[in-house]
Amino acid sequence: MTLPCARKILAVAVLSLMAGVALSSLAQAQRYPSSRDSRHGAAQPGVFDYYALVLSWSPTYCANLRRGQYDPQCDKRNARPYAFVLHGLWPQHERGWPQYCRTRQKPFVPRALIDTMLDIMPSPRLVIHEYKKHGTCSGLGPRGYYALARQIYGSLVIPQRYRRVAKAMTIRREGLIEDFLQANPSLERNMIAVSCGGPGNRLREVRICFSRNGRPTPCGRNEAQRRLCRADRMYVPPMRLSAGVPAAGRRSKPQRRQQHPPSDWLPGPVGRRH
Repeated sequence: MTLPCARKILAVAVLSLMAGVALSSLAQAQRYPSSRDSRHGAAQPGVFDYYALVLSWSPTYCANLRRGQYDPQCDKRNARPYAFVLHGLWPQHERGWPQYCRTRQKPFVPRALIDTMLDIMPSPRLVIHEYKKHGTCSGLGPRGYYALARQIYGSLVIPQRYRRVAKAMTIRREGLIEDFLQANPSLERNMIAVSCGGPGNRLREVRICFSRNGRPTPCGRNEAQRRLCRADRMYVPPMRLSAGVPAAGRRSKPQRRQQHPPSDWLPGPVGRRH
């Protein structure tokens, strides 16, 4: 066998192995854990008071990846840099929240549906995780749940200041909230909360509350501002604006299996992981 032929065979084998690992990772993510409620035992689908739409600041998430972890969302060679991304749509009680609700059918998210969400939720595992943990408690199937999530997300205007952040900045917490209120006149102060933490009180996420039919509504105690971020000022890490321009001669790394779902990055006092 000639050397070029051997290289081609090896390349095909490596690609097949990578594809198998990716499919295995998604299959693992589709497994169904036990049902539970943060307040009182078993959670019931459709039994909740309001939704919290959660927008994560992607640069903070990427800064918190553990050494050796890989996420395409954070790869500097990725063609798209991320700012605010849709973390999820969470059914909430006025105090506490349901999670992993038992449904008649296994909460499987079809790959075609996953692909339709990747423009606003930059990880297949995140899409799967959010439906299993939160979407099952909405009383909706995967398509209905993500249709509502996209509808609500699409009704919001991200303030211009946070669409392209080239340099790190420090902002007032209330200034960020005011920016969202000005960009979205239908919102009121009691409908929005900001989460921060870590080095320099980094911006983590913005939560905006909606009724079951997708209209802005006051938040419950889960979004109490003193619980999510008490700091007056927050550090905002910059976006990866050089994404898509790899260094000359540098080879792209293969996508390694993610060790933890992207939504499990919230440590500290806010650490009731969603």
